[in-house]
Amino acid sequence: MYKKRTDLALEAHEMWKESAEETANLPGVKAEEYEKEGFKVTKIEILDEQGEKELDKPRGKYITIDLGPINSRAADALQKASSVIAQELKALPLELKPDAPVLVAGLGNRNITPDAVGPKAAEYVIATRHLVTQMPNEFKGFRQVCALTPGVLGLTGVETGEIIKGVCEHINPSLVIAIDALASRRLNRLCTTVQISNTGIEPGSGVGNTRFSLTKDSLGVPVVAIGVPTVVDAVTLALDVAETAGVKDLNPDDLLKSTENPIVTPKDIDRHLCDAAKMIGYGIDFALQDNLTVSDIELFLS
Repeated sequence: MYKKRTDLALEAHEMWKESAEETANLPGVKAEEYEKEGFKVTKIEILDEQGEKELDKPRGKYITIDLGPINSRAADALQKASSVIAQELKALPLELKPDAPVLVAGLGNRNITPDAVGPKAAEYVIATRHLVTQMPNEFKGFRQVCALTPGVLGLTGVETGEIIKGVCEHINPSLVIAIDALASRRLNRLCTTVQISNTGIEPGSGVGNTRFSLTKDSLGVPVVAIGVPTVVDAVTLALDVAETAGVKDLNPDDLLKSTENPIVTPKDIDRHLCDAAKMIGYGIDFALQDNLTVSDIELFLS
């Protein structure tokens, strides 16, 4: 039996309500909505085994930020969105050790645009570990941060998780932040939302090519995942469009017989991806380094 594909806890929660025809709270799951700096934020917290089973996701916190103001090019939207990401990251909480570095890993294939959000976002992360260790007096106010783009198995011959685990064993970070592309069930959420979670991530899950899991169990340190949905599979899209039009009796298994279920992405993915990558990179900088401004970040990255 085909199941709609999504990496968003928000959408998994929506689908449970639709299938159960319920508006009541799901046992084992806590959901809340609020607004921050003009952005709608939805927090889904999976509390126990029942919540894990119903939403098919590990227990933990999942924060989804609606990026509508970014895509409408509202004034200062990118800076405000980065600030919201930073605030939500700090609220997880991150529990960072003062003298241990943070490893930021930009996952994905930079040569395939819908999969390039991780590598591109890593370009906007200020790497400071070498500066703090080599010039401690000049950079004593900065946290040690490493930025890594490990590539993908098809290009390197090495599992992404194996590379990150090896780096972790060498630098002993207090936290790994993994950035990756995700899959959504709805076309209108592609490149318009960002999800933050403290449960780790499975690289490649968005396109059904799950690899080495990046979790606290596999790496030995806490893992925070930041993702942007950039694709939706064709059958999920067809079902979504049909349901929006009031058609309820489409059989997904019949659709699968007539298609190889290709992956769909927006035609202007390049523009949206650049916005999302910059916003995530700046948000991480704001979260990890104290008292930075946009001008400071741009100066370091120039």
